[in-house]
Amino acid sequence: MNSFEIYGGTPLNGEVIPQGAKNEALQVIAATLLTKEKITISNLPDILDVRMLIELLQDLGVMVERVNANEYIFQAQNINLEYLISPEYKKKSGKLRGAVMLAGPLLARFNKAYIPQPGGDKIGRRRLDTHILGFEKLGAKYTYNEEEHFFTLTCDQLQGTYMLLDEPSVTGTANILMAAVVAKGKTRIYNAACEPYIQQLCRLLNRMGARITGIGSNLLTVQGVDKDSFGACDHRILADMIEVGSFIGLAAMTGGEITIRNCDVKYLGCIPDTFQRLGIDMEIRKHDIFIPAQEHYRIRRFIGGDILTIYDHPWPGFTPDLVSIALVVATQAKGTVLFHQKMFESRLFFTDKLIDMGAQIVLCDPHRAVVVGLDKTFPLRGNTMSSPDIRAGLALLIAALSAQGKSIIQNIEQIDRGYQYIDTRLQQLGARIRRVE
Repeated sequence: MNSFEIYGGTPLNGEVIPQGAKNEALQVIAATLLTKEKITISNLPDILDVRMLIELLQDLGVMVERVNANEYIFQAQNINLEYLISPEYKKKSGKLRGAVMLAGPLLARFNKAYIPQPGGDKIGRRRLDTHILGFEKLGAKYTYNEEEHFFTLTCDQLQGTYMLLDEPSVTGTANILMAAVVAKGKTRIYNAACEPYIQQLCRLLNRMGARITGIGSNLLTVQGVDKDSFGACDHRILADMIEVGSFIGLAAMTGGEITIRNCDVKYLGCIPDTFQRLGIDMEIRKHDIFIPAQEHYRIRRFIGGDILTIYDHPWPGFTPDLVSIALVVATQAKGTVLFHQKMFESRLFFTDKLIDMGAQIVLCDPHRAVVVGLDKTFPLRGNTMSSPDIRAGLALLIAALSAQGKSIIQNIEQIDRGYQYIDTRLQQLGARIRRVE
């Protein structure tokens, strides 16, 4: 098990380019199973979760050509369906949340799919109801093996229908979309997620041969096409908006001056506005964001003087993946803010590690925390801690880079799952960080 050794208190300066979006990558890689033709995907992040999913596809029989670290060519010409019921598949797929998105394209192309109970982060329950109910409405049937925690899905011919999703799940919407593209007739999906990841998936599917309209809205209409009509195409992944938000927070916490290049700004939603509410100055320069050095930043209040509340919300609201980062940033701002993490009941538990570093935080319940900013008057103290999940792991890393003294972050495999060469890229900004055994 590796760790990060960090000596904090140094302002980070320079330019950084965010990696490709992790969540989009997992969806579009899964979509390559829909066709026998070649699909080229560029700007893929070279991270553990992506590598694990690519390995899973190779085990299924997909031919994968690595053009470079961030570009791959996929050709799902000869798929070994027997592998889907093997112990190896069940073990591997159960470790990776993104494996659930193989179900939609497999059901569409082969009328059969298997879904493991989701693995990945320890941030709370991640139910599959939206996926399963959506497949059922398209005409699929499922069974559940309680001993192996495994769903089996089968169908004769998927049928287009109208469905109202019980929640605007990103992975649920993606999975249902990839099945609906071959359903007979028209499918309308209401209360669909409309994140940039879903918009990008829709564009890829349309280039492959699907007929999807309503892209960017919460009502997607899919006109089913023949499963053999899907062809080859190229696709480029957007910049990871979670990394963009993370680097904004990193600049503010360390007091440095950072330019974030090629951010795909129009897809960031309210992320810049939310960090500006925490008092962080920034300039939008076409596709770039410039964060000037700030000695102090003050949390704004609501009109009328009420204490600011930051909460996660489906797109274009503030993404839950950045709540951990914003919370850490608030610990060194001037003012008070309430964070309300609605989606996952365990995501705020990492705050005990920040409290040990000297942060003033009251964890009200599993979903809410009040942060009283220290205005950098009392810097955080270095500490030894373990990363509980991808996003909290990077939040702790940002805290350590701003803290006085030495910090050790263990279980950094969680961070590596979502962030590409993060230690090397931080070193280029002047961070004193190294990876140790």
